[in-house]
Amino acid sequence: MRNKTNNRRLLGAAVLVAISGQATAAKGLDVTELFDQFWSPTRLGPAECRSGVLSATPLLLPRCMQAANSMIHLQMFNDIALANGGNRAAGLSGYQRSLDYVQSTLESAGYKVTRQAFPFSAFYPQGPGVLQSLAPTPAQFEWEVDFTYLSQTDAGDVSAPVVAVDIALGEGNQSSSGCEAEDFAAFPAGSIALLQRGTCNFQIKAENAAAAGAVGVVIFNQGDSEDRKDLLNATLGDAYAGGVPVLFTTYDVGVSLAQTAEQQVRMVTDVVRERTQTYNLVAESKRGNAGNVVMLGAHLDSVFEGAGINDNGSGSAALLELAVQMAKAKPKNKLRFAWWGAEESGLVGSTYYVNQLPDEEKAKIKAYLNFDMIASPNFAYFIYDGDGSDFGLQGPPGSAAIERLFGEYYRLRGLPFEGDEISFRSDYAQFFLDGIAFGGLFTGAEVVKSDEQASRYGGTAGEAFDPCYHEACDDLNNIDLRALEVNGDAMAFVASWLALSTKIVDDEIAAARDSSMMMRSAQAYDITHWGKHWVK
Repeated sequence: MRNKTNNRRLLGAAVLVAISGQATAAKGLDVTELFDQFWSPTRLGPAECRSGVLSATPLLLPRCMQAANSMIHLQMFNDIALANGGNRAAGLSGYQRSLDYVQSTLESAGYKVTRQAFPFSAFYPQGPGVLQSLAPTPAQFEWEVDFTYLSQTDAGDVSAPVVAVDIALGEGNQSSSGCEAEDFAAFPAGSIALLQRGTCNFQIKAENAAAAGAVGVVIFNQGDSEDRKDLLNATLGDAYAGGVPVLFTTYDVGVSLAQTAEQQVRMVTDVVRERTQTYNLVAESKRGNAGNVVMLGAHLDSVFEGAGINDNGSGSAALLELAVQMAKAKPKNKLRFAWWGAEESGLVGSTYYVNQLPDEEKAKIKAYLNFDMIASPNFAYFIYDGDGSDFGLQGPPGSAAIERLFGEYYRLRGLPFEGDEISFRSDYAQFFLDGIAFGGLFTGAEVVKSDEQASRYGGTAGEAFDPCYHEACDDLNNIDLRALEVNGDAMAFVASWLALSTKIVDDEIAAARDSSMMMRSAQAYDITHWGKHWVK
């Protein structure tokens, strides 16, 4: 009885505080402590979230979004990976079993679930590559120090003379090596093309070289500045069709190869690359205006190297728990949940989904919310920079409103937060390019946490937000429960709000139509990533 009384008191105070905005409404309790107790209770009543009553509003639904429930889904993802070669990579059995689990859970909650098949290029490194000088001086370059694979390279083992193509060395260079077919006018077929990063994407460079008769391609970093000399986590892209092996080297290795007369090398790419298919999974609420859709998504696949429990089991598990908790809600707007496939291959599933939608169906999606890595062990609270105030690239009209709504949740909870750059590294990318308002959360990947961020969020300065990013150690030990709890609640708050009303998004879209101010377009933005890899 005491627990029920305390819960009613907390709920009443929370509602009153939310309406009035006055801390005095919660006598004796700091407002942030009040919301923290109500939204993240130590223990829920046994029947508290079963009826669907608490899934009705933004103030109530976060209470039912418990990290302990999301952890049950994460445990399943981890078990699936362990039973299927250690990963849940798209196109492999671990991903299929993950799809099965999400689908069965949704169907048990009452959803009708659709699988959308799409083609993609599965890419799995089998072992380290080889780059060695055969002449004039034999030498062996070091794997993952001097050179690495470009993701989506074809397999190969070739030995041939090296021919540099339109390179420009030195600080401040403006290389466009290999970007034009004319660059290869004098290229001797049967050689290995040595190309330099710069101007256009890696796929264009490699395909131009292959079309000119190259049997292999080595691309080295541009070297125009100190931060463009080392190795990259880069890709040729899912659609690469050159048919020849491609390696990426540091700037210094490229300079050495370019400046050595009569250079001959052997290059080996020990990879599997095959055109196959995998699936997106989509579920919709039974209720809600089908002409006004709020869509939420997370990628379900892991990298080949590990189970992907933070990246992106965390987003997928929390989204699944949110769908379960909202199954009995009565939204005014249609809710659509999506688990994307082949994100790690370059946003393939989400890009395919958006591109396959007729224009009239795209117009019905009022907002897209993306959740990719929301429980990093050395976390910060990032919100996509929809208004462009932090990084200068504004999202489509409505995106600023979504950013503000997430920000209001953190403010109610008394938590710090900051903007995250629109970098096209996750599944919001194609929604952005098609003019659909978007928002979402992120807790950091391979970037190192600063001293200032450590003072704001805790954790360790000088270490990556996720030290196990894209590694085998991204397992159940790579999750911060507090971040999972807080961000699960934030998802519930914003999803429930937009399920009831998209007015804040509608008003911003209407204002943009009436305004003479022009937003900086995505076409004018230098897209350097498409997914987790550099593309240029």
